[in-house]
Order: sequence, then structure tokens, then C-alpha cells
Amino acid sequence: MTELTTRGRRVRVLATGTAFLLLLAGTFWGADDDFPFGPFRMYATAPDPNGAAKDTRVEGVDVTGAVVAITEANSGIRRAEIEGQQGAYEADPSRLEQVAQAYEEHTPGAPALREVRIVVRWHPVRDSRPTGTFTDEVVADWIRP
Repeated sequence: MTELTTRGRRVRVLATGTAFLLLLAGTFWGADDDFPFGPFRMYATAPDPNGAAKDTRVEGVDVTGAVVAITEANSGIRRAEIEGQQGAYEADPSRLEQVAQAYEEHTPGAPALREVRIVVRWHPVRDSRPTGTFTDEVVADWIRP
């Protein structure tokens, strides 16, 4: 085995010190976008033990009146994509027409959708335990003209 040169040791110490300082700075002033040198707040915080858990879903109503769950399998759109742009859908529900089109492209032969909506189901939590109840809130709704 060969030993590190003095220069090699200095480079390693400098790299280690730099990484440590970045981690320390990220801990106090960082945000999720700075990961891995900033805290990943998704795992660094705890939910309110007496709050509500949010469960978002997309559903459609077809021309027969049946309620259809819109999933990645039948539309090609992941739920995370909808949740990530939820504010835009709330501001302009007509964007949900694209979800209806994606559903109809992925499920040929299925009845057409006359309505698509984003529904948030709120599950109340008490003392970090689910209460067994829920409330649904429609946050965006598009109806075919």
C-alpha cells in the first residue's frame, strides 16, 4: 500500500471541511431545493397531531352518470402531476378538459366523460390517530359544455 502525499491529505481534509460547512449552512439556511446540503423538510417535520390528513384524487363522471376514478392506468397522468399543479387547476378548471381527453385516449370504448373534478378528502386526526371520519372538498370542477 502506498501512503497519501501531503498534498493528497490536504485535498481530502479541504473536501471534507467544505462538505461539512455546506451541510451545516444548509441545516440552518437551506431549503428542499438545496438537498442533500439542505434539509429535506418532507422528512424533517411532523404533522399536527390534531390536524387533518389530505388525500387528493381525480374523478370523472361519464355520460351514463357513473363516477370513474381517474388513475395513471386509465389516463397516463400520475396523481403527483395533478397535485403538483393543483393551484393552476383551481385557478383555471378548464385545464381539466385535458385530463378528460387523456382518459378517453387511454380507454377507447369507455363512455365519454362529461365532468372531471379534483376532490380532496380530509381525514381528521386526534392525538395522532385517525378519527374514522372524513370530509370531501371539490377544489376544481370542469363540466363539458
